[in-house]
Amino acid sequence: MTILFTRPAPIPDSPAEIRIVEQRPATATGFSTLFMRPAAVERLVAVIDAVLIVIGGIGCTVGYHLATAGALGKIDVYAAASVLVAINFILLIIVQQGYRLKTITNLPRTFRMTLTAWTGLFGALLAIAFTMKASDEFSRGTTISFYLVGLALLLAWKTAAGRWTAHALRTGAFANGRAVMIAEFGLATSSGAVDDLGQHGYRLMRIMEIRPKDLASPLLLSSLAPRFEELIAFARENRVEHVFLLMNWSRQHAIDSILDALKILPIPVHLVPDPHAARFLRHPLVNTGNTWTAELRRAPLSWKERALKRTLDLAGTSLALLVFAPVMLVTAILIKATSKGPVFFRQTRNGFNGRAFKIFKFRTMGVLEDGPKIVQASRNDPRVTSIGKWLRKTSIDELPQLFNVLKGDMSLVGPRPHAAAHNTEYEQIIGNYAFRHHVKPGITGWAQVNGYRGETNTLDLMQKRVEYDLWYINNWGLWLDVKIIVGTAIGAFGHNRAY
Repeated sequence: MTILFTRPAPIPDSPAEIRIVEQRPATATGFSTLFMRPAAVERLVAVIDAVLIVIGGIGCTVGYHLATAGALGKIDVYAAASVLVAINFILLIIVQQGYRLKTITNLPRTFRMTLTAWTGLFGALLAIAFTMKASDEFSRGTTISFYLVGLALLLAWKTAAGRWTAHALRTGAFANGRAVMIAEFGLATSSGAVDDLGQHGYRLMRIMEIRPKDLASPLLLSSLAPRFEELIAFARENRVEHVFLLMNWSRQHAIDSILDALKILPIPVHLVPDPHAARFLRHPLVNTGNTWTAELRRAPLSWKERALKRTLDLAGTSLALLVFAPVMLVTAILIKATSKGPVFFRQTRNGFNGRAFKIFKFRTMGVLEDGPKIVQASRNDPRVTSIGKWLRKTSIDELPQLFNVLKGDMSLVGPRPHAAAHNTEYEQIIGNYAFRHHVKPGITGWAQVNGYRGETNTLDLMQKRVEYDLWYINNWGLWLDVKIIVGTAIGAFGHNRAY
């Protein structure tokens, strides 16, 4: 935790109003005091990764050969192979910036990166060994046990490292880089920049706040000259390593004047985004020649991304049809036996780019509504059949949409398609609603696994669903689709909003 206290500044020699705030980070205690530099932590995590991989490889070799043959086997060969695996694994993680503090503390991303790199590395090395006819040198049992044990060791270590690093960041244990900040009055407490800098390696020893009217004055340097001289002396005396400027980016004259005043200090000066600029700089930065732009809204998936997503759709749908074919057959028989009407219900929905298509579902109602006015199913809806209640509760009624996926109208994962009548209604009252059509609709989606499933009887519920759908579109990735599919499978029987 960071503690702020204010020291009354001397009465200025000029009429300019200024406030000086000194800041001291709370003292870190316990294990977090051992490693205080972010770079040291990043290197430590990499070194321990390598050590665990080598220990895992040699340990699996010794254990497996003693258990099966009563002898140690070719330890030198497996030790060399373990070192090779460790080097390549670390290089793969470094390329993906996996040893940055923000990645270490992001456990889901770390797990995905570790699993992908570890599995891909073993596959590549086995392929090379087979091609070079060196695979006979390695026992299959040892290789499999090395893969499993090594992965378990890495995931356990990364869990511990991630949690410790997150705790260290919260306590300011990495705040070693001495810095001062010159800020527009009020921004230091409202922007969150002070806490963020403190958590990521910078100890703000002094914050010099300047009134907006002084920043707007053409006589900024002359009016605040004594204060800048005092700050420069403070920076020299305390060996300050960085200066941060936090003010409205429109104050170009003030920024240039402050840079001119600080030019005698041989240290870097950083311009921190103001609250307005920070809002846009959270988006990905794209190089468009000599100009960098913030991509405020990404384009629909590229052809490579669509091909990757389509491959997952076809593979997943084929597997699902094989697994659920008996369930679908029994469901069709039950629907026919318990109520009059067709087995399947077809309704007009809007897909990618707003194009209309017919969605397939198992019929769960005694009516077949598909027109300009459609009433959503609600709790104890008399239109729902006896078997239909169970089908909707378990989402089995959605299984025929696998055929929509095969046809290419839908994807396994995407924003849920609403009836055409509801689309027309919500497009008029929810501003971003139309962006849902930037990808194919899905059988399940990010909104559904986060609890926004079933009836949306209030505008707030639909707005939250749209919010999650847009987040999914802007952050799409293959692993995100896999995560949503797994989450849907786990929670299929736990929802209480499907009527």
